[in-house]
Amino acid sequence: MRSAKALEVDLETVRAKYRAERDKRLRDDGNEQYQQVTGDFAYFVDDPYIEEAVQRGPEKRDVEVVIIGGGFGGMLAAVRLLEQGIDDVVIIEKGGDFGGTWYWNRYPGASCDIESYIYFPLLEETGFVPQQKYTNASETLAYCRTIAEKYELASKALFQTEVTATEWQEEHCRWSVTTSLGDELAARFVVHANGPLNRPKLPAIDGIGDYKGHTFHTSRWDYGYTGGTSAGGLSGLADKKVAIIGTGATAIQCVPHVAASAAQLYVFQRTPSSVEVRNNGDTDADWLKGQDAGWHDERRRNFETLLAGKPVKHDLVSDGWTDAFKLLVGGLRDKAPSRARLVLWALAGLASPKLYKKGLKKYLTDKAMAFMNVAEEMEIADYHKMQGIRDRVDHVVEDAATAEALKPYYRLFCKRPCFHDDYLASFNRPNVRLVDTDGRGVARITENAVMFDDVAYHVDCIIFATGFEVGTDYARRAGYQINGVDGLAISDKWADGMASYHGLHVHGFPNAFFFGPSQGGFSANFTYALDEQSRHVAYIVAALKQRGKKRSEAAAKAEADWVAEIVEKARDAEAFQEACTPGYYNNEGQLTRRRQDQAYGEGPVAFFDRLATWRAKDRLDGLDIR
Repeated sequence: MRSAKALEVDLETVRAKYRAERDKRLRDDGNEQYQQVTGDFAYFVDDPYIEEAVQRGPEKRDVEVVIIGGGFGGMLAAVRLLEQGIDDVVIIEKGGDFGGTWYWNRYPGASCDIESYIYFPLLEETGFVPQQKYTNASETLAYCRTIAEKYELASKALFQTEVTATEWQEEHCRWSVTTSLGDELAARFVVHANGPLNRPKLPAIDGIGDYKGHTFHTSRWDYGYTGGTSAGGLSGLADKKVAIIGTGATAIQCVPHVAASAAQLYVFQRTPSSVEVRNNGDTDADWLKGQDAGWHDERRRNFETLLAGKPVKHDLVSDGWTDAFKLLVGGLRDKAPSRARLVLWALAGLASPKLYKKGLKKYLTDKAMAFMNVAEEMEIADYHKMQGIRDRVDHVVEDAATAEALKPYYRLFCKRPCFHDDYLASFNRPNVRLVDTDGRGVARITENAVMFDDVAYHVDCIIFATGFEVGTDYARRAGYQINGVDGLAISDKWADGMASYHGLHVHGFPNAFFFGPSQGGFSANFTYALDEQSRHVAYIVAALKQRGKKRSEAAAKAEADWVAEIVEKARDAEAFQEACTPGYYNNEGQLTRRRQDQAYGEGPVAFFDRLATWRAKDRLDGLDIR
């Protein structure tokens, strides 16, 4: 039975529109549509920020823990290990400093769309006060240095160093870790904290190698060419015609600065992003310093609880992510289902109607539950939310055709939502033109132009705002192979899908930990997930040491049971993902091939609680320990 509210929205028409927009963008090659940054394209991953190459000889020694990656994940792993009294740690980082994604992403306008008071980990420990509610890239990089200085991490780091292989040596019960600088480290444990978004990707556009002008990827911004800083002022583009390919979160932030400086800017779009108001503001330092002990974990948990579809007494963050959720929480107190009160489920579309219906029973009567079609109400609420975003485009963008092309026709969480106050207005500038490819992408690139619909857009520079590899082979993204027991490669182990226990341990790969969202707690605030994973790993390493044990891996049954649980919960949300426009959330529209690569289906808070309960038992259940 359809509710009266459903009659106010023609869902069949909405679904048909969304489906048509999705179908335009479906490709048989999925993730293979992207060009690897190797060979002739290797310069796209060169480090433009190193002023002086490191000069040192190779290190050959034993170490308790090797951490691969110097971003927030690697730093948090080191800090939590230090807190457990484990200080024999080496951090290997290919960049010239700590920072991870914030070391590489210094493009103009780069900033975080998660509130800085919850995004920055260890805020209570460092006493750091972010300048604004939403921080920029330069402050985030500076904060990484603050953490490194407080915990003296630089003395444990090998910078400008890339891991070339990790090999398990059963006879020594250690990992052999080799690097580009000839290092040979024998490590009891290895933490793979490479980050899920670390390998730049390029679209495999015909002729991409023929272009004779200037090119770079946004994660390796060439300020020597553009001039200016991450705050803008790109004076080097004053006489340049520029193409930006891509309109995801990175483009949303850098387009306004390029638009303000370039003689001409062409923005090539395949799929528009949803763009809401950012509404940033300065930090009240007295307020932040006056918070009670434990405020940081409470605030992070509060944010994730709301996004996971559960009520809280107060919305502590109160931003673009949570505002709509507050409508539901207030409405549930009235025990009555209304569209505004059901916005939560629409916004949390990554989870299933089944899961939210289960939680809803706490607040609504059986009679109300019997009448309501939860999945349908989710769609209706989502439609109104997305229509508001589309209406904002009409309000800001002056040219009607451009405005229509910038409207996202999909459900909100099919792609990561964006927040910016200047992106849409950039298309009102006379020197800026949107080239909407209607889902097809750029046709080809010539020696001096980007081609679409037989029109040549002659440009001096092409900037690829095309993001990072997601869903490709793990070793390809990491940049090195991981060979476990009997030489089993992680690429072979995961050839048909990820297999792990708690997303961290892998059978056949003893004493190794893998950080990331797959089979774990996917969080919009990813540093929270990294911190929880770091606490878990530090506990395990310390527990093994206390027990005098040297070898631990996921038991085969525990791994199989965890994979089965991930797959079962992924099926619940699969219909939503399959209906989405292609992107990295749904494996470029090929979700069904890799159900087990999904995150824990009950959300990050439930996952973190599950890990905490596991630790509290202090039995190391599910691990094969020798």
